[in-house]
Amino acid sequence: MAEEQQANGAAAQNEQQSQVQFAIQRIFTKDVSFEAPNSPAIFRKEWKPDLKLDLNVKHEKIEDRVYEVVLTLTATNKVEDEVAFLCEVHQAGIFTIGEEVQEGQLAHMLGSFCPNILFPYARECVASLVNRATFPQLNLAPVNFDAIFARHMQQQAEQAGQTQQADA
Repeated sequence: MAEEQQANGAAAQNEQQSQVQFAIQRIFTKDVSFEAPNSPAIFRKEWKPDLKLDLNVKHEKIEDRVYEVVLTLTATNKVEDEVAFLCEVHQAGIFTIGEEVQEGQLAHMLGSFCPNILFPYARECVASLVNRATFPQLNLAPVNFDAIFARHMQQQAEQAGQTQQADA
C-alpha cells in the first residue's frame, strides 16, 4: 500500500514537472485613444462604414520568467472617405512563464497564446468607446492569433533564406 502511494506520488510529481507553468499576474489597459474628428457632420451621412483593423503585439521581459505583453488594436472607420472614428487600445498583461518552456514554445506563448487572452478585453474596450460616442455598435470578430503567428514565423524564415542567398 505504501509503495503504491509512493509510486502515485512520483507519477504525480513527474506529471507536474512536465506541465508548463503559466500564470496571469495582471491584465490592464495601458493606453486608450478615441477620436471622432468629423463629428457632428459624420452623423448626418448614410452609415456605410469602411472599417480597417490593425493588430500589433509586443512583449518585453520584465524580470526572470516574467513578461509584459501588449496587444495594440486600432480600429479606423471611414464613411465616404472621411474618418468617422479612430479608436486605439493598448491592452497589456503581465505573465509568468516557467523556465521549462523552450525558446520556440516561449515565442509562441508570447506571440499567440497571451494575445488570445488579451483580445477579449481590448475588443470590449473598443466596443464600449464606440458605443459611448453614439456610433452604431461595433462587435469585432475573434482573431486567430495562431494563424497570424504562423504567418509571421514563415515570413521571418523566408527573409532569413533570402538574406543567406544574398550573402552567398
